[in-house]
Amino acid sequence: MTIIAPSILSADFSRLGEEVRAVDEAGGDWIHLDVMDGHFVPNITFGPALVKALRPHTKKHFDVHLMIAPADPYLAAFADAGADTISVHVEAGPHIHRSLQTIRALGKRAGIALNPGTPAAMVEPLLDMVDLVVCMTVNPGFGGQSFLPSALETVSRVRTMVAGRAIDIEVDGGITPATVAEAARAGANVFVAGSGVFSGGPSAYARNIAAIREGANTATGRDGLRC
Repeated sequence: MTIIAPSILSADFSRLGEEVRAVDEAGGDWIHLDVMDGHFVPNITFGPALVKALRPHTKKHFDVHLMIAPADPYLAAFADAGADTISVHVEAGPHIHRSLQTIRALGKRAGIALNPGTPAAMVEPLLDMVDLVVCMTVNPGFGGQSFLPSALETVSRVRTMVAGRAIDIEVDGGITPATVAEAARAGANVFVAGSGVFSGGPSAYARNIAAIREGANTATGRDGLRC
């Protein structure tokens, strides 16, 4: 399925509850929440309390991307806050397999993320433990960055490694109607979009989401399928 996941990193933080409801009504499939610690990446965003505060505003899937190190001490808090999928970075610590086991034990979908400079082979030993692979298509830490075409090779290699497994492949960073087709052809089916969705204000959200979905579906022949 084609899944569009608006990233609230590009939303208006003064009215986040309204923004989440708006992208839900506009056709977003998942809500993507980027958690940054100012240590693993050069920015600080929010923690479990904000995830919990937003949970009542939508029934859509909460896709929580932890760009933090260490991640293990916070997994239970994000699970309790209402995360549906929790993704940790393969670069974030020496015991990622244990992290994925913990996420599964908490009853959540487990995701593994990798940065543009990380070889795709790093996730291969973990694939039997995950429901989602997140391929960063920008260097993590800030919203509004330009898409890195070089990351498409990683997406393609991950798609080959996944083979017949029921694993979603997500691209995160610089996704717009102009870049989504390349990412879809490389093998992604989940598309995180921040400014690509939130630019133009609430009246443009439905149009922006539809344009990204159409670009992905046209590139892959998915015929408008959505989550």
